[in-house]
Amino acid sequence: MRVLVAPDKFAGTLTAVEAAEAIAAGWRRHAPDDELDLAPMADGGPGFVDVVHTALGGELEVVTVRGPAGDPTPAAFLVAREQGDGGTAYVEAAQACGLHLVPVEQRDPERATSYGVGELLAAAVDAGVSRVVLGLGGSGTNDAGAGLLAALGATHTGGTLEEGPLGLEGVSAVALAPARARLGEVEVVVASDVDNPLLGLLGATKIYGPQKGVAEERISTLDALLEGFARATAPRSISTPGAGAAGGLGFALIALGAARRPGIDVVSEACSLAERARAADLVITGEGAFDFSSRSGKVPSGVAAVAASAVRPCVAIAGAVLLGSREMRTMGVEAAYALVDVVGEEAAFADPAGSLATVAERVARSWSR
Repeated sequence: MRVLVAPDKFAGTLTAVEAAEAIAAGWRRHAPDDELDLAPMADGGPGFVDVVHTALGGELEVVTVRGPAGDPTPAAFLVAREQGDGGTAYVEAAQACGLHLVPVEQRDPERATSYGVGELLAAAVDAGVSRVVLGLGGSGTNDAGAGLLAALGATHTGGTLEEGPLGLEGVSAVALAPARARLGEVEVVVASDVDNPLLGLLGATKIYGPQKGVAEERISTLDALLEGFARATAPRSISTPGAGAAGGLGFALIALGAARRPGIDVVSEACSLAERARAADLVITGEGAFDFSSRSGKVPSGVAAVAASAVRPCVAIAGAVLLGSREMRTMGVEAAYALVDVVGEEAAFADPAGSLATVAERVARSWSR
């Protein structure tokens, strides 16, 4: 039997690569003769570069950029070249502005900057590629990409672009021409699973601000600061789907002319997932929490869609499963298995790889021939 193993990361515990290996280890305990094809996945957030590197190879370039709190931070991007073109650079915004880069007690989303993402993007452009794919997700910033624009050379009147949303007070005009010139003829593609607009009840601050540490009573103030900056920069991009991704990084990149694609589609193509699904008898996916958000744009829904197109059954393994069977089957997932139900919450967090392998072994008993 041929099994395609295509999980996302288990946030906070396992990378996608580690999760795929743990599932494979558990499966082999029960069915050692099955042929396992490991295809770790990502949707543009943390782990994006590692996953694409695993699939495509290429060269990793390491640079030092400004982190979300202003500290020097190492970050890597991938350069993958094909004969006859300048190649593609894959960049992960979270490596420069990720929430994980700042300890909880030191987080200040009102001052956190995306400046380092602009530095990382500029370094990728300087590598001589013809295209840059920038994965968004997992950011600790909420500055509408103002820092990124500053790093690329955008000029402004009033305020400052480099000190998070609080620095945006008083910004009355932003000139994007220098930033566009810095990118030159390089095509920029945004890989993101988020389609939120920049502002309002479904915007970056309201929906994602609290998980970054924005206090409830500060949401309207920060949203107003982002609105003033956005109207001074590129008002037509404010309501564009995806503008609210990664604390508004989507807005800045769209304003610069970047195209947007679902991150799972970008990774699926890089991994040749459709072809590999057709060669499999079963597809396994997974993530930390299989819940309502998994139904749109996330790795499980993307993998399930690929499996459905290949007419292959798809099952999911997750830390916790919070969807009913009807919702899962609407996604194309036949069944889902939770670590917390099998080994308990304490064990799942104490030994995530071992727990995942244990559950995968049980799944193999039901699904392997």
